[in-house]
Formats: sequence, C-alpha cells, structure tokens
Amino acid sequence: MREIAFGQFYPGSSLLHKLDPRAKIIMLIAFIVLVFCTANYVSLAVVAASVLGIVLLSEVPLRMYFKSLKMIIVIVLITSALNLFYGTGEPIWQWGVLKITLSGINNAVFVSARIICLILISSVLTFTTSPNDLTDAIERLLKPLTVFHVKVHEIAMMMTIALRFVPLLLEETDKIMAAQKARGADMESGSLVQRIKALIPVLIPLFVSAFRRAYELAVAMECRCYQGGQGRTRMKILKLRKRDYLSCAVVIILIVGVVLCNVFLPQTVR
Repeated sequence: MREIAFGQFYPGSSLLHKLDPRAKIIMLIAFIVLVFCTANYVSLAVVAASVLGIVLLSEVPLRMYFKSLKMIIVIVLITSALNLFYGTGEPIWQWGVLKITLSGINNAVFVSARIICLILISSVLTFTTSPNDLTDAIERLLKPLTVFHVKVHEIAMMMTIALRFVPLLLEETDKIMAAQKARGADMESGSLVQRIKALIPVLIPLFVSAFRRAYELAVAMECRCYQGGQGRTRMKILKLRKRDYLSCAVVIILIVGVVLCNVFLPQTVR
C-alpha cells in the first residue's frame, strides 16, 4: 500500500509545475483522445515518445511513476492476455479453441501501451499540480455551467477532496492490515473465499475511519465559515502565460502529426 503514489503531489520547479493548471487539464484531455486515436505503430511510437518526454520534463523521480503503474499492472496483463486471443486472420499458434494471430498480438500491444500511457500522463497532472490549483482550474473550466445553476465550486471541491483522500485511505488500510496481522489475523492463506472473509476486519475499521475523517473535515470547514464559491477570493489568481500557449501549440502539432500518420500510413488496428 505504501508503494502506491496515485493522487500525490510532488513539489518541484520544473516547467510543468509552472504551467497553468487549466492548460494542463486541457492538454491531458487532448492526450487521452490522442492515445485512443493511434492506429499504427508509428503514431503509437510518437505518442509514447511524447509521454516519455513529458515524464522526464516533469523532473519527478521515475520511481514515483513506477509506483503509479503498480496499481494497474495486473489489469494490463489480463487485458493484454484477453486481446491476445481475440484476433482474426491466420493463427500463428493454436491449441483447441485458443489461437494467437498477428491481429491479436497487435491488439495486445496497443491496449497495453495505451493503458500505460494514460496512467503516466494522468500521473504527471497530479504530481505537478497541487490540490488547491487543481480545484481552481476545474472550477474555472466548469464555470460556464453556472448558467444552468450548476454548483461548480462544490463539484470541483468534491473531486479534489476525493483525489486527496486516495493516498490517505491507502495509508490507513496499510496501518489497519498491519494491526490486524499483529493480532493474529491470517489474510494470506486459505481459499479465495476465506481470504475475502479475512478482509472484513479491515474494511469495517476503514469505513469507520473514512467517515470520521470526512466528519472532521466538514467540521473544520464549518468552523472556518466555508460557504461555497460565491463571494470567495483567491490568494493565487490563475493567468495564462506565454509558456501555456506554447505548450498547447505543441500538443496541437502533435495531434496533427498523429492524424497524418493515421491517414498516410496503413492502419494496424481499428
């Protein structure tokens, strides 16, 4: 549990740390769409190289990104295995109803690469953006919805608090499991059903702790006279600068490059 780094903020002074959080969220959405638009190995390599460059540009230790990937490595393996046997064409290897084709191998490679790129690029946003900046950025981007009487500030606050609670709950889970093991609880042996039942002494204290933290947070916000976003001022005013526009321009160029690769090069997957 300690090795999971999703949702954590890593302070730094890199270029990505200095970018406006609104620009980073927009570029993240563009990258998510871009990852799923890759249709051949050239476009996939372009996107993968761009993600690797962004990771290095963030100046966040690579071990933090490896910790983020630990959460989904099992999902990547299972998804790749399923796609490996789900392909059309002449089989390269076959055993009964199971067969591996070139199409299946391509599907497995693309699915694995896409998931890894998504996790890495999402981790860049949380590693280089503080929770406060993330809240302000989400609120500013959703501000047009206030015309429809949508409580944008409350939505942004809830999303940021939920993201901030992820590492706290993981740390709490680790402590509870260590405490239960010290009391003689066996969570690693027996059948699958027995191991699931052994998690009950962990889940109940975890839910109690989560509700207690939420109640304490609500009390603290009420004591500080928190009344939502209307009429509130900000210590840090978000302003788009030249580097933000240049970063968005680079992403647009990257999108054009991937589209051209898909148009003029044969497609590997559809």
